[in-house]
Amino acid sequence: MSALLWALVALPLGAGVLLLVVGRRADRAAPGVALAVAVSALGLAVTAAFRHPSARAPFLDGLPMRLTVDGLSGLLAVTVTAVTLVVLLFSAAEFGSGEARARFFGLMLLFAGSMLVTVTAATLPVLLMGWEVMGATSWALIGYWWRDPERTSAADTAFLTTRTADLGLYLAAGAALASGAGPTSYSSLSLDGLARADEPWLSFITAGVVVAALGKSAQLPFSFWLSKAMRGPSPVSALLHSATMVVAGAYLLLRTGPLLDASGWGDDVVAWTGAATAILLGLVAIAQADLKQLLAASSCAQIGFMVLAAGAGATTGGTLQLVAHAAAKSLLFLAAGAWLTALGTQQLPALLGAARHHRTVGTAFTVAALSLAGLPPLSLWAAKDVLLAGALERSPWLYAAGLAGAFLSAVYSAKALWFVWRPAVARPDARRIPAGAVWPLVLLAFACVALVVPAFPPVRDSVSRVLAASGQPAPHAWEFALSAGLALLAAAGAWAWGARPLPLAARAKAGFADWLGLERAAHVLLVAPTMRLARAAAAFDDRVLDRAVEGSASATVRLARWTDDVVERAVDGTVGAVAAGTRALGRWARRPQTGQLHQYLAQAVAAFTVLAVVLVLVR
Repeated sequence: MSALLWALVALPLGAGVLLLVVGRRADRAAPGVALAVAVSALGLAVTAAFRHPSARAPFLDGLPMRLTVDGLSGLLAVTVTAVTLVVLLFSAAEFGSGEARARFFGLMLLFAGSMLVTVTAATLPVLLMGWEVMGATSWALIGYWWRDPERTSAADTAFLTTRTADLGLYLAAGAALASGAGPTSYSSLSLDGLARADEPWLSFITAGVVVAALGKSAQLPFSFWLSKAMRGPSPVSALLHSATMVVAGAYLLLRTGPLLDASGWGDDVVAWTGAATAILLGLVAIAQADLKQLLAASSCAQIGFMVLAAGAGATTGGTLQLVAHAAAKSLLFLAAGAWLTALGTQQLPALLGAARHHRTVGTAFTVAALSLAGLPPLSLWAAKDVLLAGALERSPWLYAAGLAGAFLSAVYSAKALWFVWRPAVARPDARRIPAGAVWPLVLLAFACVALVVPAFPPVRDSVSRVLAASGQPAPHAWEFALSAGLALLAAAGAWAWGARPLPLAARAKAGFADWLGLERAAHVLLVAPTMRLARAAAAFDDRVLDRAVEGSASATVRLARWTDDVVERAVDGTVGAVAAGTRALGRWARRPQTGQLHQYLAQAVAAFTVLAVVLVLVR
């Protein structure tokens, strides 16, 4: 059983590293290799989801490496591998042969493998390993076209923002270790054991996990990094923002639900942060004139529902939302990428009639957008109501906030559809979308329809049992009807409103279009003070430390010269004088040594005479 789990994570990781090492020589074979690995990984994930294997290997003293698959991680593993396969199918047909394919597909496999490690990790250290590799590969994928300074700058922004939030996991790991029985005890670092920590460590663990999760999932106040991540290739956006990195934070919060509940405050903070993100980023999505920016803001808003579910304890609804969102959002990003390649633009006014020129792509895009809008009978309509039932049980105000976010979902989805379906002039210069890139979109469109089934009994009850989430609240018929009615009303109003400007003050519209000014606020509150501190430290180093070192060195040189001129000369003179005196004494001592016996006798008589005189005088 453990071999199955090791193979699940090692296959994409190993194949990804191999493609990266071989480099351009593997460009031709890279798509085939990546697809074969993705198919195998999907098969392994499905098998693991049924068998629930565990794996263990020596790592540190008293801290083994532990992986496990349970109900939640099994569903996520299948979702990750399925979406990865579909995205790679699209990429194999759409990605130019002149590109560095081995690097691209290698990074995609490495990214997917690190997400699988994150999903199956049973302890914080293993989670951190997958978390870190996922962040590093996302940076490389967003900045894949590294010769463009804007793309590399966007990759840096995304990486540094998430990296700052990731420090929360280190805080959580340190606090968990401090709360344990000793440095060799690993039970305190188990994800299932975090809720058993005592105060104040419990609050530190909760705070660290919440900050890391909100940062990785682009929730407020970290949402702006997802806007920058749109600079990457469209397949990267489809994978990054649907089933992998951006939902990793929501998964972590769903996984650590007992921790949030035990803290006494974590569940409320998480629930209301998710609700606020769903509303505010929904308004940001409505204000966008760029299709990929609209989809990015909608990703933040939709993941806000998953975060809300984690805080409200609606594990089943949050998981269903996560899976359904993965299918819809990956389809929307892939369709946007196809239109960008065919038409050379992603600006909504320039995409007028795009769905009419590419009917199959337009139809698939429509299915995903209607699902995102929460219209029946599509997947996100029912999944959202399942999680909102948990919000209603917790607080009617939280439920109302969730409904407001759902209302806005329908508005920005209908806005995107209005532009791509409006009649437009002919496009003789439009490129044909390869058939190989269309079929993955059709598969995802069917998934958007089929995934509505798990939101209703008896399949929903089975999902709850798999997730070990007993006592989950079930939505009533009026809740389904209310959300559907609101979605229809919002979509109809947005369609009727069309391309007219929003009825808001200019400053408000600019704020929403600029993602609430979060990036500028981060620069003002964090980047600018850090840079000022760095400049002050550099000035202190140059003007104080450097001058002190140079002054010390100069004084040392002067002391050495003085020593050479004065002390060395005196010491040298003294040594010379001692040597000269010793030589003089030696010459005097040699004079009596004549070798004649009578002189030695005379000298002895003289010496004894002097000695006798001294003795007489002394007495």
